[in-house]
Amino acid sequence: MDRTEHMKNMTRILGLDPGLRRLGWGLVDVEGARLSWVAHGVIEPPQDEALSVRLLHLFEELSAVIAQWTPDEAAIEETFVNMNPSSTLKLGHARAAAMLAPAKAGIMVAEYAALDIKKSVVGAGRAEKEQVLFMVKRLLPKAPDMKADAADALACAITHAHKRKMQTLKRSLA
Repeated sequence: MDRTEHMKNMTRILGLDPGLRRLGWGLVDVEGARLSWVAHGVIEPPQDEALSVRLLHLFEELSAVIAQWTPDEAAIEETFVNMNPSSTLKLGHARAAAMLAPAKAGIMVAEYAALDIKKSVVGAGRAEKEQVLFMVKRLLPKAPDMKADAADALACAITHAHKRKMQTLKRSLA
């Protein structure tokens, strides 16, 4: 199989862990059942700027990541309802900015609940951040050290890889 044919069988997934202070992103390549780490990072908008400027920063920086790494698919963690309605609303704004960047690039964005992501990666829906980080490092051993936000984003990408594989199996059995 030549390089072009090999690339056709691979899917690059962008995982996103939205936040107004830190937006984690991570990329994995999926070929069959094999996952490979590609890249990860955290986007941190300037905290002393207006909300609109911080959201624009998230959008522009994430758009640059997408242009550089050209993912095929994207997945994002759903917003959880916080005790503080103002915090939940601000997180929703950050999530919208994060969803717009792949949408603008023509990439569909799948959404997963935090419980589903933790269950998919750790095996327990109530797992702690440290457990998610540990399992992401185990599943992607070539990935260098990372912040928890990037690990959460990679966990989201891994979850999407697992879910899309299950959907493919279901279609082939139907």
